Amino acid sequence: MQSTHPAAVGEYLRGLQQSIIAAVEKADGGRCVRDAWEKAPGEPLQGSGLTCILEGGELFERAGCGFSQVRGPSLPPSATQNRPELAGAPFEAMGVSLVFHPRNPYVPIVHMNVRMLAALPKDGSGGPGGKPVCWFGGGMDLTPCYGFAEDAVHFHATCRDALAAFGDDKYPRFKTWCDEYFFLKHRNEQRGIGGIFFDDFSEGGLENGFDMIRSVGDGFLPAYMPIVERRRATPYTERERSFQLYRRGRYVEFNLVWDRGTHFGLQSGGRTESILLSMPPLASWAYQQQPEPGSPEAALYSDFIVRRDWL
Repeated sequence: MQSTHPAAVGEYLRGLQQSIIAAVEKADGGRCVRDAWEKAPGEPLQGSGLTCILEGGELFERAGCGFSQVRGPSLPPSATQNRPELAGAPFEAMGVSLVFHPRNPYVPIVHMNVRMLAALPKDGSGGPGGKPVCWFGGGMDLTPCYGFAEDAVHFHATCRDALAAFGDDKYPRFKTWCDEYFFLKHRNEQRGIGGIFFDDFSEGGLENGFDMIRSVGDGFLPAYMPIVERRRATPYTERERSFQLYRRGRYVEFNLVWDRGTHFGLQSGGRTESILLSMPPLASWAYQQQPEPGSPEAALYSDFIVRRDWL
């Protein structure tokens, strides 16, 4: 790995965050709070980042987008499930992650992240000195409370287009991975309509991996913002708002119970704020809730949050 590569990835990620935040502020009319942070000496991680979050906006009840670039003395277990030979290796990680929780129930929640992880494995004597190993991860997925086929097709088509240059196999492969990953096992339920997800990606070398996360990152705004503009002015009542809060509860359940990224942050001494950034400002739970047959709420379960080929 040449020394310029991490710098180039970091520069791209910082620029990506700024372009996304600019689009959020333009669409909402509000302004994000910018929280620049740096790890203090002696903490498990060293490094810095910038968290941008808009709360209580016209369009977004909460929209958070964070950039971080950190180093640590030992990869946490969640990062080496598929690479056990790197257990305990020093590492550097950088990425952009976002979750947007719109105010209007007809505008879907969206999640996106792109990241790079570099590890320095041990040499034959047990100390550091092995050849650096880099891999990439990322993806985006859509979680509607009220489904629209037009939105689902658009989102998946844009995801497919972002991966087209990397082989015809990538979209169906990463879509399947997304469907499998964003699944609430304790409820036997998909989190949303899916999208794309990939992890531990190192095929084609460092440049190919960097090109892929750049294409996915650049595809986010074209995938999501047209949906926002179509749905943002849709009238709603307390009924839709109540259902939205209930569905947000499912989102929280996934983040806290199943999400490996959340576990990575907890295991590696990450910031509590990075977890709170992704949580909805309001959510609700009910012991049992059955939507009325034939209602738009029932259609979400029967027609949208099921595994299907949208294209």
